[in-house]
Amino acid sequence: MDTPLDRNEASSLMEPMLVGEASRWRSHLNDQALELVAASTRLDRSLPKGAAGGLAHLVRSMNCYYSNLIEGHDTHPVDIERALRADYSNEPRKRDLQLEARSHIAVQAWIDAGGLAGRAATTAGVREIHQRFCEHLPEPLLWVENPDAGTRQGVVPGQWRVSDVAVGRHYAVSPGAVPRFMDRFAEAYARLGKLDSVLAAAAAHHRLLWIHPFTDGNGRVARLMSHAMLQDAIGSSGIWSIARGLARRETAYKDHLEECDQPRRGDLDGRGALSEESLAGFIGFFLGVCLDQVTFMEQLVQPEAFVGRVVRWANAEVAAGRLASRSDRLLESLLARGELDRGDVERLLDVSDRTARRVTSGLIARGVLVSDSSRAPLRLGFPATVAHEWLPGLFPEPPLE
Repeated sequence: MDTPLDRNEASSLMEPMLVGEASRWRSHLNDQALELVAASTRLDRSLPKGAAGGLAHLVRSMNCYYSNLIEGHDTHPVDIERALRADYSNEPRKRDLQLEARSHIAVQAWIDAGGLAGRAATTAGVREIHQRFCEHLPEPLLWVENPDAGTRQGVVPGQWRVSDVAVGRHYAVSPGAVPRFMDRFAEAYARLGKLDSVLAAAAAHHRLLWIHPFTDGNGRVARLMSHAMLQDAIGSSGIWSIARGLARRETAYKDHLEECDQPRRGDLDGRGALSEESLAGFIGFFLGVCLDQVTFMEQLVQPEAFVGRVVRWANAEVAAGRLASRSDRLLESLLARGELDRGDVERLLDVSDRTARRVTSGLIARGVLVSDSSRAPLRLGFPATVAHEWLPGLFPEPPLE
């Protein structure tokens, strides 16, 4: 393979990497970052007992749905959930998107389990996100076509691009310069204090897209990287998603990214090659979207309101004959306790062992009860099929069968 073209661009072309301490915008951004940290901590503490794990699983599907939607790939979380059970569509395009979603969720699950801890903004970490996301994609999704030029280029998981690329009006650095720019990227973002790391989750998001290091998948990688950086900085438990907020404000998101590509506008606009004011604007927008999503999730999981929605759903299912009687009581007890030993169900519901098993098995079949094994305690599950009733507004209602 020929050596990628390097025009010897200086990595200073993407400065500033952060909004400086002395900047007139820094104080407001610091306040936003501190507010986000406090809100995320408050959300973690407000969760109903035992709900964090199941909710994080659902949020991964939501994050995947919205992140792929930004790229024009619409795979509803119900179809994503089916893919996680290896239940794929017979339609080739839809199956490919299900496989893409499954791969995306696997990467985020790895991140949420600490697989990228402390490495999100390193060159190795960024490459590993891309490799893990792309290595299991179906063949049709590993090609990028340029209809204007009549060319078709393959995507190699974890490898920097080897050709020039333009994104909108932005011409990214030459392919041979990518390693040099990524080294500067890691130097700027990989080892920061807590507050700077919150701000860097936004700044690095744009600068990675500005470099555009991969042939394809840069948007998904940037959003997963920012998710991991915020997880490191805030310690969030994966129960809110920046991707939902960005997708809901997609036009503003892309406008801010394009604005950050602009050069410095005079002496009052920082000292780097790019506009510090635009970077500050994007960081403020990004943190505002994060705070909005944390607040949204906090309202959804307020214990009294959340328990009420779950119990009303169970009552309706019992009345329709889709769940056994007393299923609502079992869910309400589980929400109060966090988890429940299977042997306690009979006593708790004051029913026979046979009836207890019928109630339990019906809820397990619907995915609203989960367990690590046939003997392990029962926990609350969050299947996508009921999310629109338990957590209204999280994502669109499931498509009609």
